[in-house]
Amino acid sequence: MFKPHVTVACVVHAQGKFLVVEETINGKALWNQPAGHLEADETLVEAARRELWEETGIHADPQHFIRLHQWIAPDRTPFLRFLFSIELSETCATEPHDDDIDRCLWVTADEILNAPNLRSPLVAESIRCYQNGNRLPLEIVAKFNWPFTEGANGGGA
Repeated sequence: MFKPHVTVACVVHAQGKFLVVEETINGKALWNQPAGHLEADETLVEAARRELWEETGIHADPQHFIRLHQWIAPDRTPFLRFLFSIELSETCATEPHDDDIDRCLWVTADEILNAPNLRSPLVAESIRCYQNGNRLPLEIVAKFNWPFTEGANGGGA
């Protein structure tokens, strides 16, 4: 059975800048959106909110769903990456709570699109999707029968 990794990511935008997290992998400082794996008993939106807080210290809710990317990493690891957007009124201070994150930076789209140190090509692709105006309501990734209170048949016969 095919079992891709399910991840979430947030394009965080404020005042013409985008938030990236920087982490050191194999001795190189790489940029990513606030992102991570979906945990058990957590909705996609809850995962995006949690990852944002863990990696940046920012408390904010995703406002839109941008896109689902099905991707195979260079090491052949398959991913389903659910991308959300968060609009903030202004750039704000960050405080990563995840030890893997070295720092957070507010940078322009051009800086991301031309950066030689992206964790994956999905980082730049996420910015392009955002710039293209992809904004879908969160209901497109709605939870169903959550948290399993009514059974598989919705409680009816």
